[in-house]
Amino acid sequence: MKNDNAPLEIHVHGDVPIKPGTDIKAIQEALKPLWHYAGARTLSEGSPSLYEEEPGIRFDIHALRLQMCWTVRGDDDFRMVMDDLCMNLNELSAAGTQIEVTFYDTEFDDEDEASGADSRDDFVMLFVGPDPGAIMQAQRDLLVHDVVNMMERHFDGSELSGVVAEIDKLFSQRFDNLVSSLELGKPPRGSGGNNSGHGGGGRRPRHLH
Repeated sequence: MKNDNAPLEIHVHGDVPIKPGTDIKAIQEALKPLWHYAGARTLSEGSPSLYEEEPGIRFDIHALRLQMCWTVRGDDDFRMVMDDLCMNLNELSAAGTQIEVTFYDTEFDDEDEASGADSRDDFVMLFVGPDPGAIMQAQRDLLVHDVVNMMERHFDGSELSGVVAEIDKLFSQRFDNLVSSLELGKPPRGSGGNNSGHGGGGRRPRHLH
């Protein structure tokens, strides 16, 4: 496993629908960036999380769902692992979905926070899917969910159809632009492609199970 003194704890969380006919061997190969980073020799060895209360990495071959709630110790070099993981899962995914990756700074404590120091905490939302359209659909669905939830504090849900329609227009335009430019590969980081993230905003709570 990674060094116990590593400066970060990295939590990967996602539920990925998998194409029919995919076997555990293909899943193990696709997830090699994760278990190899953890210092394991196989998926079964690397699938347990750093925390016993987290399910770790599981593939339900009957439901065809890859479920990840897995923490590993590491450093910023894990960001390269995320790119490889997304490319691999794009090949196996049956629909677009998001994967959350949270970086917790293990060296940041209450005294640092009181002094106004900045932690290395970060949060990145990744998107995977069988094609760019599926990835954009997952991005659109998540954005609509977040915007509607926020605006329903002030407006009735029936009043928000125009907002949803405008979001749909933005994604339709983005997809049309991708098609017309033939840039159907991975868009630049932070532009709403496979990989968009943000940092700061306080420490994120861990997923509870």
